[in-house]
Amino acid sequence: MAAHEILTATQAVVTLDVAIPGTVWPWLVTVNMWAKSIGTGVIFMLFLLLRKYPEQAGSLRFPTVVVSIIFIHIFLLFTLADLHQPFRMWHIFFHPHWTSAITVGAWMATLFVGLLFLLAFLSYIKKDNAAFDKTLTWVTILAIPVTLYTAALMSQCTARELWQMPTESAQMIFAALLAGSATMILLSGSKLGYEAKKTLGVVLGLSAFMSFTLYMAEYIFGPMKAEEVAAVLEYIKGDGEYTVMFWLGQWVAYLLPMLFILLSRASKSESILKLAAILALAGLWIVKHVWLMIPQLLPMS
Repeated sequence: MAAHEILTATQAVVTLDVAIPGTVWPWLVTVNMWAKSIGTGVIFMLFLLLRKYPEQAGSLRFPTVVVSIIFIHIFLLFTLADLHQPFRMWHIFFHPHWTSAITVGAWMATLFVGLLFLLAFLSYIKKDNAAFDKTLTWVTILAIPVTLYTAALMSQCTARELWQMPTESAQMIFAALLAGSATMILLSGSKLGYEAKKTLGVVLGLSAFMSFTLYMAEYIFGPMKAEEVAAVLEYIKGDGEYTVMFWLGQWVAYLLPMLFILLSRASKSESILKLAAILALAGLWIVKHVWLMIPQLLPMS
């Protein structure tokens, strides 16, 4: 090796030897998770409705796929916008590292989008309901890991004890069921009868109840798990920076929708059910944003 090459190699300069200050994942990631919950959730609900109410749900095949395509692309757009080097995204496909949740998620999301366009072709152009329903089964199965992938990504973050894979996975699934059922209630209009909408209301109510239970379990018992979790949860307790936003999200996303679903069942009011759906979708964004932000506020030093 030449002398000048040795000299260059020994004069390396450290440009960053401290943690990145501030939040790394902003509201862009909140939109990412929210849109993904809708995009996968409507597929879950379409699969359910076609099994229970095939005659009523038949006309929802193409509109549901269109909604899924739109929101999955919102999810992908905001994912790309949040990348620090978005123009290097092609490395994920040509130089993949399969130990990375981002790589695995990108490949699954790409396959999911491809199958969604196949569903659109089968329902709108070919009009082959039998082939559509067979393909939908595989799309529904693939929607599960696509929904869970963000939980895997968050759980890989070091020194973020609040984001644990088991609870985050459950939260992602319930978020998809909540968002999917709420969107289908609003999308279906007069295409579904009362019984079908009541089923969607049950899914929405149970998803809200289970999600609320998970958050309260973390809120109450989380500090027993680790000191870091206790410190993070201080941001949503007492005079914490996100206390108001956290409880606003819990009420709007979970508690009020559960109450309105019970009222809609008692009065058989579709208007109240639609109100529950709107609140659930709006509140879900708030809940996701708070849970995304508070671990990032804790100094790592």
